Amino acid sequence: MTTHLSKQFEIEMETIRSDVLAMGGLVEAQLARSVAALSEDENPELLETIKKNEEEINQMQIDIDQQCAQIIARRQPAAVDLRIILTISKVVSDLERVGDEAKKIARKAAKLQGNERLTRMQYYDTIRAGELAQAVLHRALNAFARLDVDEAIATYDADDEIDLAFDLVMRQLVGFMMEDPRTISTALEVLFVAKSIERIGDHAKNIAEAIVQIVMGKDVRHASLEEIRGIKAKVAEGE
Repeated sequence: MTTHLSKQFEIEMETIRSDVLAMGGLVEAQLARSVAALSEDENPELLETIKKNEEEINQMQIDIDQQCAQIIARRQPAAVDLRIILTISKVVSDLERVGDEAKKIARKAAKLQGNERLTRMQYYDTIRAGELAQAVLHRALNAFARLDVDEAIATYDADDEIDLAFDLVMRQLVGFMMEDPRTISTALEVLFVAKSIERIGDHAKNIAEAIVQIVMGKDVRHASLEEIRGIKAKVAEGE
């Protein structure tokens, strides 16, 4: 590749990277609004904003995928460059799905407004899980911005916290339903919210796995945290 073409390729890759981070920022804002909707009174403007942003997120995914396809067609990248482009497509797919889950949370929050079967105090832990999901997604995006493997690996531990929070919420809701069958329909709505939050943690973890693959050239989708740390140690040693 000539110097001119190499420079143009770098510019195109930086544009895609910036677009991914912009999409990530919008998804983060979307999630923050959805979690806020759980603890606020009904806000039609908030729900309308979430709907509009979800459409924008979908379009950003399409645009970034098209940019990646064009680079592959024009530049025919190989090795690490090709791996980065293909992995970026995975990242934006996970970001789009986080946006979908955030929209689901907002819709459920709207249905829960004014429902006295379960008070906000009774689904406090669900809101707390949502806040954990925000932190996990932010960490994953920071890792992507810096291609920081250590930060990506730390995302795994944070996702485990969300899984534990989901288990706690599920146990609590089962208890509420057993004590008062009238809470069943409302408790199920809250459970759907908690499940969306748990899935967001999984998507953030997928982004972290993609970062590890970009930096270390290893597919770690089915590897344990201990195995990933072992791979990192071997790569650092030059094996």
